[in-house]
Amino acid sequence: MDTGRRRRLCPGVAVAALLFFPVFFGSQQAAAAAAAAYGEASGAAGMTALQKHAAFFDRDNDGIVSLSETYDGLRALGLGAGLSSLSAAFINGALSSKTRPGDATSPRLSIYIENIHKGIHGSDSGTYDSEGRFVPEKFEEIFTKHAKTVPDALTSDEIDEMLQANRKPNDYSGWVGATAEWKMLYRLGKDKDGLLHKDAVRGVYDGSLFAKLVAKRYEENQA
Repeated sequence: MDTGRRRRLCPGVAVAALLFFPVFFGSQQAAAAAAAAYGEASGAAGMTALQKHAAFFDRDNDGIVSLSETYDGLRALGLGAGLSSLSAAFINGALSSKTRPGDATSPRLSIYIENIHKGIHGSDSGTYDSEGRFVPEKFEEIFTKHAKTVPDALTSDEIDEMLQANRKPNDYSGWVGATAEWKMLYRLGKDKDGLLHKDAVRGVYDGSLFAKLVAKRYEENQA
């Protein structure tokens, strides 16, 4: 997170990201307008927590998250054009083939929310079960085991320690996935003191934090 250490994406991901790098909003006003479109909470009754998390990015509510929708969602959350391009390429590149049904007709880099649980990786906290449902006991363990500075918050170093503790032997894709997710979460959700609070982490698991962040950013752009 804010430790100054940088992890490189694999060459294939970096090349894919560069292909989509030119797709970005041209102004702060355009970004604010895009943010306004994400002001409502995403998801519906009957969806798992993981499906609700992914549904934030499904701007047209068709159950499919395209590469451009992932990019737009990240931009709406306040990430820069370059990081949004890299992240969208990484996310959709990693999840599209795992969630894509055999009769799919959408572009190949699309994520199907119905099958998003098939993209769950190892070497993480276990807060999602195999079907994408929220597991409260595993969520609480994140803080009972790793929140040593403040009981209900994580520092950057504590997140790094948690990532290291959760690593399974030779699960390289899981290591990368978990690291990318927590680094992104810390970047988006930390407070001015560099703490990632428990309620922010909880909100990410069902996507509710995303709508709050977008609403806050939109208000700031309107001020």
